[in-house]
Amino acid sequence: MSSWTIVVAAGSGSRFGGSKQFADVNGHTVLAYSVAVARRSSDGVVLVVADPTDPRIKGLGADIVVKGGATRSESVRAGLAEVPSHADVIVVHDAARPLATKDLFGRVINSVRSGADAAIPGLPVVDTIKRVDSSGNVVVTVDRKDLVAVQTPQAFGARAIRSAHAESPEASDDAAVIEQAGGTVVIVPGEHNNIKITVPSDIDVVRLLAQA
Repeated sequence: MSSWTIVVAAGSGSRFGGSKQFADVNGHTVLAYSVAVARRSSDGVVLVVADPTDPRIKGLGADIVVKGGATRSESVRAGLAEVPSHADVIVVHDAARPLATKDLFGRVINSVRSGADAAIPGLPVVDTIKRVDSSGNVVVTVDRKDLVAVQTPQAFGARAIRSAHAESPEASDDAAVIEQAGGTVVIVPGEHNNIKITVPSDIDVVRLLAQA
């Protein structure tokens, strides 16, 4: 079964203070790490960026480069349109997670090949979670035993993800799109080092982990 990965890197990085996908990690960009692991883990890579003519994306190894949309979901759909029709499994990976491993890609891809509509990495929630109202007052302490924090890469049956995106839904991740469409989403073990770069201090952590 053929698998292709969409690497989503079209965001502006507002909380980071700039284009975090081009931040330096020990001599390589964040984006270079993410494309490299996608390249090793799948048969083809579609890279979604804000500007396909940006010289910083040259030589990264993507098979196809496409311009993203105004939202993450729009950017994923731009990538989906470029994935060849023969692909059986489509993986979506956020460029802001440069330390995902080939093993993690393999876990989500193999779970889809075993019959799931979608497979996503998850880690148990270790912090106490509280729900608050609009004034910041605590409403309830949420039982965390049934909660997981999810990551990318997320893998999908090609038919399932294309069908779920057909009506142009918006969601914070593509697993939610599958959920809304009534599909089956399974959790595989995530990786603690697979952190998402969100604020400037995250890049320092990634640099240290990349050296390990």
